[in-house]
Amino acid sequence: MSNFIFSDHDTTTLAKTFGTPLYVISQDKIEQSINEITSALTAENIDHSINYAGKAFLNTAMCRIVKNAGINLDVVSEGELITALTSAFPPSRITFHGSNKTDREITLAINSSVGTITIDSLEEIPRVDRIAGELGKVQNVHLRLSPGVEAHTHEYITTGTLDSKFGIPLSQAIRGAIMCKEAANLSLTGIHCHIGSSITTMEPFAVAMEIMLDMFMQFRGMGIDLSELNLGGGFGVIYLPGDTRFDLRAYAKTLRQSIDKFFEKYPDEKVPKIIVEPGRFIISEAGITLYTIGTIKEIPEVKTYISVDGSLADNPRPALYQAEYHAIIANKFGEEPTRTVTVAGRACESDTLIRNISLPDPQRGDILAVMCTGAYNYSMASNYNRLPRPAVVLLKGDKAELMVRRETVEQVIQNDLTPSWLE
Repeated sequence: MSNFIFSDHDTTTLAKTFGTPLYVISQDKIEQSINEITSALTAENIDHSINYAGKAFLNTAMCRIVKNAGINLDVVSEGELITALTSAFPPSRITFHGSNKTDREITLAINSSVGTITIDSLEEIPRVDRIAGELGKVQNVHLRLSPGVEAHTHEYITTGTLDSKFGIPLSQAIRGAIMCKEAANLSLTGIHCHIGSSITTMEPFAVAMEIMLDMFMQFRGMGIDLSELNLGGGFGVIYLPGDTRFDLRAYAKTLRQSIDKFFEKYPDEKVPKIIVEPGRFIISEAGITLYTIGTIKEIPEVKTYISVDGSLADNPRPALYQAEYHAIIANKFGEEPTRTVTVAGRACESDTLIRNISLPDPQRGDILAVMCTGAYNYSMASNYNRLPRPAVVLLKGDKAELMVRRETVEQVIQNDLTPSWLE
């Protein structure tokens, strides 16, 4: 019997030291993923920049990791932007996204001198222009377009099709470009798309690239000096044994081939800088979640449930997306599986975290490590059932320190008020 080691740390020791449920994040793994992306694009001589998609996982420490890695950041809300600014992240390296930005958020973004605002609809163009004018600034913007590419991901995370709340349909793209060109306080510097998440094949990206390059040149033909093409993210990761990890080398080669083929027709035109926005790819495999096993309920000839001290409150993705995860018993690492069980959360709800997984004789008090939980677990966590959100510990080398404190019940109820007639 041995204990599961994650990023050179004994996970049972982490559980004992910091308690469970516990999110565990490895800075070394984050930096490794960033270096993988950089190396793949550099090997193909692609002028590029990497924008970390903060919605996947964000706090002030993560902002500092991203900043120190030399890559950029995209945010989608006032909260994410203030988190970045609080961490002293350079505003010029921030892109502000969002399909329903408020005037308050646009004002904050422009006042903070963010590098780019990605405009998501025609309605947004005059609002950003007006606010920039009121602030006496000219704001760099990108237009987010919907290229109509089906990436064959879950319907809830496919964002590049025509029927989507995200982006401007291609049929309205030229109109959007004209509106930006005529706006006194906007500088249209690029176009953007994002075709979905957890994509593992190259074909959707190749198709999207061809469409976006064509639009890019149409905009340039209108006298708009575009310099950047943002292709979004969506790179798939390994959630389950046997999953295919996104092939960054093949992706970079696909981009290089698409660029070279397209610009054979435009030998005098400057090739745009390519921007990618990986969030999941950078943070997912860098994170695990540790739980303590509690109640074990065997229903003869039906199923065995093992319950953990976490729930859909700290990982809502199985409920939202039917997402699947792999797990191991950390204190029985390497032992042969002996039972097929369903891992249930403690929420008063149909709260199934993992269905039909084989584990080595799970017992009350064992530590269950759920793999690849860095993305969209902490960031989507809630207080359902008034459960406090877990702590987050950061690993770096042989060091382990909290990057987010464990929430308390007192903090959960601190904003409650009693109306006067109930006193």
